[in-house]
Amino acid sequence: MSFFTRLLLIQLLIFQCLSLLCLAQDFDFFYFVQSWPASYCEASGRSCCYPRTGKPSADFKIHGLWPNYNDGTYPSNCDSSNPFDRTQISDLVGSTQKNWPSLACPSSDSTKFWAHEWNKHGTCSESVLDQHGYFETTLSLKNQANILQALQTAGINPDGRHYSLEEIKRAIKQGLGLAPGITCNVDGSGNRQLNEVYLCVDSSASNFIECPIFPDGNCASTVEFPRF
Repeated sequence: MSFFTRLLLIQLLIFQCLSLLCLAQDFDFFYFVQSWPASYCEASGRSCCYPRTGKPSADFKIHGLWPNYNDGTYPSNCDSSNPFDRTQISDLVGSTQKNWPSLACPSSDSTKFWAHEWNKHGTCSESVLDQHGYFETTLSLKNQANILQALQTAGINPDGRHYSLEEIKRAIKQGLGLAPGITCNVDGSGNRQLNEVYLCVDSSASNFIECPIFPDGNCASTVEFPRF
């Protein structure tokens, strides 16, 4: 083997190692995001359809588990060669339908929603989670973070009333031990509604952590917690 051939092989190995290192460190933390279904349905200009399995229970539902950078940006659609495959989560479908339903129209079995979440966000965490691990971990995080219970313990209920945004944040902090990020939507009457709750998870998807940064919430000082 000539000197130049050996040099080329060494350079190729170095490039491959650096590529794997970059893949392993391609994000800083995860956002774990849960949504209040009534707010999705009442958002101005949005239609809402229940899944074919029926109306979801009145609880926060999973939106997704999203790799993020500390500066607020995020990777997306990282691996088109590994698209969503429902058969890989066949043992999780029942729990996923309950906790991660799609409310988009037309009514569906939610597969398209799960595919979107894996293809856009999950493929960017492949150094940590394969497809089954991505959904299994997200469902486990949902079981650990009971937002509705934390709010109701503090007397904050989905009854159509308006509550102080700071009271909502404080109730979740007291119940879960973590400061949440809150985002709001606007319904057809112009009311700001509690929409989504952001919590953060470390880059190994093992533990909840305090969020290094929160998204713009679009909330007012008081927000409606609509009935569902």
